[in-house]
Amino acid sequence: MVVLDYGSGNLRSAERALQRVGADVTVTADADAALDAHGLVVPGVGAFAACMEGIRAVGGEKIIDQRLAGGRPVLGICVGMQVLFEEGVEHGDRTEGCGQWPGTVERLHADVLPHMGWNLVRSPADSVLFAGLDADTRFYFVHSYAVRRWQLHADGPFREPLVTWANHGEDFVAAVENGALAATQFHPEKSGDAGATLLSNWLRSVVG
Repeated sequence: MVVLDYGSGNLRSAERALQRVGADVTVTADADAALDAHGLVVPGVGAFAACMEGIRAVGGEKIIDQRLAGGRPVLGICVGMQVLFEEGVEHGDRTEGCGQWPGTVERLHADVLPHMGWNLVRSPADSVLFAGLDADTRFYFVHSYAVRRWQLHADGPFREPLVTWANHGEDFVAAVENGALAATQFHPEKSGDAGATLLSNWLRSVVG
C-alpha cells in the first residue's frame, strides 16, 4: 500500500490509520512504487490549488490515471478527494483538477465555516466502504469547500457510481465509490473506530 507523498500535511496520520487496520504502508513520491502498489491513497489538506501543484510536481495525476486505466484501486481523502474532480474554485480563482469525475469543488453555502467536527452521512445500501456501519455513525470533517452537485451518471453496461451525502448548510458529496476509484470528503484517519472500519472495508476490497 502506498500513501502518495506530494507534500500534503496529513501523510503520517493516513499511514498510521492504514497500519492500524493491517496494511503494509509506504509513504513515497516514487512513481514506480505508486503504480505497482496494491492500493494508492491520495490524502490532502489545505487549498485545492496548492494540493494540485504538489500532485503535478510528482506526476500524481498521471499515476492516478494509469492506475485507474488498469483497474487498480485509488482512495482519495479530503482534498485528495476534491482534486479528483474537474476543477476547484477558491476566491474566484479556478484550478484544474485531475478530471476523473465531472464537477466543481466550491465553497459551501453555510452560516458557519469551516465545517469542522463530527457529522452523519447518508450512504447507499450496497456501499462497500460503509458496510457494517450504522446509519447514526459519525465521521470527522474539516473543510469549507465541497462538491455540491453530482454530475456523473452511468449509461449502458456501466454501474452507477455510489454517492454518499452529508449536510452542512446544504447537501454535499461526502464519499464516492466508482469502480477502482473511491474517495471521502471526511477524514477516516481522524474518525476513530468508524474510520478504521471504513479503511478496513476498503483494504479488504483491494487485497481480498
